[in-house]
Amino acid sequence: MTNQPGKRGRGAVSNPTGRFEPATRHAEPVDPWVADDPDVADTSNTTTVTVDTSRTVIARNTSPDLGFDRSINPYRGCEHGCIYCFARPTHAFLGLSPGLDFERHLLVKPDAAARLREELARPGYRPAPIALGTNTDPYQPRERDLHITRSILEVLSDCGHPLTITTKSAAVLRDLDILEDLAARDLVSVAISVTTLDAKTARTMEPRASAPHRRLAALRQLGTAGIPTAVMAAPVIPGLTDHELEPIIAAAADAGVTAAGFILLRLPGEVAELFQQWLAANVPDRAARVMNRIRGLRGGQLYDNAFGRRMRGTGPEAELLQRRFQLACRKHGLNAGRDRRLSLEHFRKPNTTGQLTLL
Repeated sequence: MTNQPGKRGRGAVSNPTGRFEPATRHAEPVDPWVADDPDVADTSNTTTVTVDTSRTVIARNTSPDLGFDRSINPYRGCEHGCIYCFARPTHAFLGLSPGLDFERHLLVKPDAAARLREELARPGYRPAPIALGTNTDPYQPRERDLHITRSILEVLSDCGHPLTITTKSAAVLRDLDILEDLAARDLVSVAISVTTLDAKTARTMEPRASAPHRRLAALRQLGTAGIPTAVMAAPVIPGLTDHELEPIIAAAADAGVTAAGFILLRLPGEVAELFQQWLAANVPDRAARVMNRIRGLRGGQLYDNAFGRRMRGTGPEAELLQRRFQLACRKHGLNAGRDRRLSLEHFRKPNTTGQLTLL
C-alpha cells in the first residue's frame, strides 16, 4: 500500500495496490527535507483520462433489490472522490487502485452515443428505463468538456427511450433543455443524492461533488422545469450523518421534491479499509463509534452483500432507521405517487443503416 497525506480535492488518503496485482507496494518514510521532491514523493493530483474500448455501453443486471435491469456508466472512476463510493473496488479489475487511482485515473467512452444507437437498433431489443449514474456519476467534472452524458441523452431523446439519472452534481442543469423535452413525454426522472447538509463534512467526504446547497437548488430548478425529481439520502452513515436523515428529507421537500429514498453505507472490498483510513484522518474522535455502529447494522460485520439486506442493514437499529425515513416522508408528503412509471410508448428504434423506412 502506498500511504500519503490527504490531497486537496481528493477523498482517499492512500492508494492501495489492486487485489489482483502480483506485487504489493509498501511506502517507505519520506525525509521531510525532500518531501516536495517529485522524484521522491507522490505529489500528483492531476486526472488522467484513458479511452474505454468496451464494445457495449448498456450493462445488464438481475439484482432483485434494484429498480432497473439495465444501466449506462459513461465514466469508469470518478473525480468526485467520495470516500464511501461502493464502485471503488471495480478499479482493481483494471489493474488500478481503488484508492486515489479511482479518483484520478478515469476511463471514458467517447463513442458511447454511437454504441448506444447500435444496441438500441438490434432486432431483439425491448425498451425499459435505462439508469444513468448507478455506479459512477454521469456529471463528474470531466463531463463539462467531454459531453459524453449529453450525447447519450440526445440519443435516448431521439429514440423516445425512458431513462433515470442519479447524480451528486448540479451540473445536471446544463442539460436542462434535453431533460425538459424528455419530461414532456414522461421519459425521465432525476434523483440527486444528498449525504449531509453540512458543507464542511461534504467538502471533506465528497471533495469534488457539488455542495449540498447547490444540489438542493438544482432539485428546485429541475422541479420548476417540470422534471420529476427525487432526493436520495445516500449513503446514510451511522454515527456521522444518520442524524441528518430527517433534515435532508425536510430540505428536499422544501425544494419541491416529491419522492425520496435512502441507502445505508456499503463498504464492499477495499472500501472498508479506505473508509477507516479517512475516518482516522478526518474524524478520529468518532472513528471507533462509527465503525461499531456499522457492525451493529451489519450483523457484526463491516458489510453484508445479501440481496434485501445490503441496502438497509439488519437488526433493531436498521428497523428504526427505516421507520424514521417513512415517518419523515409521510410528514412532508413524499412518495405519495411512488408508483409513477415512465412511458415506453414513444420508443422508436434508431435508423443505423441510412436508408429510409417504408412506413
